[in-house]
Amino acid sequence: MSQTAPVSVAPAVVPHPERWGRKARLGIAFCSPLILIFLFLVIYPMLYEIYLGLDWDIYTSIFSDPIFIQTLWNTVIFVGLAVNIKMVLALTLSSLFSTDHRFTKILGGIFLLPWAIPSLPGILAFRWMLNGQWGIVNKILNDFGFEGYPWLVRRPTALAAAITYHIWKYLPFWTLIFVAGRRGIPKELYEAGDIDGTSPFQKFRYITFPMLRNLYLICILLSMVFTLGDFVIIKIMTGGAPGDSTHVLSTLAYRYTFQMGKIDWGVGTFLTALPVTLLFIFILIRKVK
Repeated sequence: MSQTAPVSVAPAVVPHPERWGRKARLGIAFCSPLILIFLFLVIYPMLYEIYLGLDWDIYTSIFSDPIFIQTLWNTVIFVGLAVNIKMVLALTLSSLFSTDHRFTKILGGIFLLPWAIPSLPGILAFRWMLNGQWGIVNKILNDFGFEGYPWLVRRPTALAAAITYHIWKYLPFWTLIFVAGRRGIPKELYEAGDIDGTSPFQKFRYITFPMLRNLYLICILLSMVFTLGDFVIIKIMTGGAPGDSTHVLSTLAYRYTFQMGKIDWGVGTFLTALPVTLLFIFILIRKVK
């Protein structure tokens, strides 16, 4: 009878304690300047703002300000419309840009330009086009026999202009995310759908969206956090005009702090949005895990 040769098992390699201790000390020494900078520039100002915000008289004052109440509604409208419209369009357009046609690749490169250019030239271009006196939009309307409109002097259209620019600016980025997500879906699922005779809508409902559902929710939460802190668009597009009626929380906090000299009101405005932001971040961390 043939004897089976004994199988030799290599001993497990146990890292030397001194080596790992030396690496840990080197890591701490390397990261300590970054940790100190983070504590000094991020943690300390945040804790100081929370300390200032413990005075409940601040919230009594700012909630009695009608501009603050209007700003809360503006923020809800701005974040709600901008994020949801942008995500629906991004998910829809990702089906077009996930194809392998040469024309689609060229169109995709052009489509990414709004996201690639700096914000300032784009916002100034929007302001120029929507100018009530010599803007190109009113000029086109006049050429067709319609009367011009003061787009940035009326609250509904000024806020709509800011939302439109936000969607135009950041739609390409989220579309690119969904294109990457679509390319991760196994093609065998779509081939099985073709065999079963499913329609394009059924493929989206039963294959694409279930596979992208978690990604879609994560993108929604991330975009809400980013949009809630958006300062540049409203500040440059409208500056809060007309009559401080188009502020969002970030620009109103700037107005209270630097234009009115009421630091406590600015801190209170910031802390009003903080619980919502932390809730979004908490849900995002859970979903990412």
